[in-house]
Amino acid sequence: MLQELSIRNFAIIPALNVTFDEGMTVLTGETGAGKSIIIDAVGLLAGGRGSNEYIRQGEKKCVLEGLFAMDQHPLVEKRLDSLSIEHEDNMLVLQREIYRNGKNTCRINGHLVNLTTLRSIGELLVDIHGQNEHQELMQASKHVELLDEYGKEKIGSAKVAYQKVFQQYHELRSKMEKKEKNEKEFAQRMDMLRFQVEEIEAAQLEVGEEERLLEERNKLVNYQKIAESLKVGYDALQGEEASSSLDRIGFAMDAMLSIEAIDREYQAIAEAIQNGYFILQEAAADLSRQLDSLEMDEGRLEVVESRLDSIRQLKRKYGDSEQAIIEYYKEITLELSESLSFENQSTQLEKELKEKEDKLIQFGDSLSELRVKEAKKLEADIMKQLKELYLEKAIFQVKIVAHGEGLKAYRENGKDEIEFYLTTNPGEPLKPLVKVASGGELSRIMLAMKTILSQTQGMTSIIFDEVDTGVSGRIAQSIAEKIHQVAQHSQVLCITHLPQVAAIADAQYFIKKEIVADRTKTSVEILSLEQRVQEIARMLAGTQITPLTVEHAKELLQLAGK
Repeated sequence: MLQELSIRNFAIIPALNVTFDEGMTVLTGETGAGKSIIIDAVGLLAGGRGSNEYIRQGEKKCVLEGLFAMDQHPLVEKRLDSLSIEHEDNMLVLQREIYRNGKNTCRINGHLVNLTTLRSIGELLVDIHGQNEHQELMQASKHVELLDEYGKEKIGSAKVAYQKVFQQYHELRSKMEKKEKNEKEFAQRMDMLRFQVEEIEAAQLEVGEEERLLEERNKLVNYQKIAESLKVGYDALQGEEASSSLDRIGFAMDAMLSIEAIDREYQAIAEAIQNGYFILQEAAADLSRQLDSLEMDEGRLEVVESRLDSIRQLKRKYGDSEQAIIEYYKEITLELSESLSFENQSTQLEKELKEKEDKLIQFGDSLSELRVKEAKKLEADIMKQLKELYLEKAIFQVKIVAHGEGLKAYRENGKDEIEFYLTTNPGEPLKPLVKVASGGELSRIMLAMKTILSQTQGMTSIIFDEVDTGVSGRIAQSIAEKIHQVAQHSQVLCITHLPQVAAIADAQYFIKKEIVADRTKTSVEILSLEQRVQEIARMLAGTQITPLTVEHAKELLQLAGK
């Protein structure tokens, strides 16, 4: 229920705060006073389309705020929980700011949300009906939801069960279609995976192998240079010549050792020569060992070159390193295993799909049967309401046909295509509701639907924007009674020019437009009983109010009270 509405810099409204109670509230006033502007503000607050044209001239932005009470509204609570928005006190504050540059800032209980999220909450709180904007009722595609809502006690569980089977069937069907559509590509992919797995397996690749082979190849390619360098180095240190480098250094070492005791400096020189001698002696031994182990294997070079070429080919195809190739091998091995398993399960998949098809038909037909039964009840209830609204000659019918033939007919909402049909003139054929009614007839048809559905839809606030246009007399009175009947289940805000509707309301607000400091502004005033008498008298008589019209207004209020 909308408890409070705050409007700032919106159209011709500089600032406005209005509080509302439960039951039926009417908004009256002269044409052009701004009644519909207030309803537009509520619509934008609930997530409707907005533009900077709504911003009051000279202002940078407009601000709309609404305080809603949502006692026992599980759908709203569930959606708020999914958004992690707190609502412990069952109060909800919606806020929307529209800027000149087109920017929208939306909040729910202080949490920033996008416009889509605001709309998802707002559509559960507010239902706005205008003479030419009847939302679900005037959209044939929504009629199936209206019928299901009407008969939800019988249809609800059957629909949930059907949609679960439909989802399972759809998933299996998608798998089968994908396999059938890509069967050739699937086979080619399998062949390629098998080849790649076999090629990488045959290579028996090891991490670090290429680096080791490159080192070995470098030695084999440079064998001659290595051999010559090792021999020159060894000969220079300890060759077979009469006096090798080590021998001469040994002579120097012996000479210095013989005088090291004489002076510390001689001792240091002797130690340095001695250290160098032993180091070079060890190096000569290493050179000797390397020369002994060195051998040239032309066959081994060919093996290394061939192995390196194989690794290069694998890297070009499957990865830039041995590790990357091995990881790719793991991936394609898993894919091949899963694909082969899926291929082997095709027969099982076909069997499961057939079972789901049978179940889908069974559940879909059961759902359709329930809808047919509930449709008959809805027809009778609507006909009763239309009779009370002085459309006793009208015939209302819920037309149910299949979407198509075979399995194509079974869609997410079932196999039924549902549309409301109507004729208000005897002898005339039934035609789609969305095309046949207009003006006052459309108002009464909509009210008949809303009277019935308001008891089950759980909408917290229903707004009627001049839905009583084009009617008068006893029809106007019947419409007033229907709107009041709807208000027994939901809060109703109603813009009206009919005195019968205004009189039956629980509260009445007067909307007036005035000029203050050369600027037009709209204001709202809640009327006392005496003020209501005067306003209803104005609605009855127009510009000139007489004692008779005042008495008539009092009478209307007295009758409404009864």
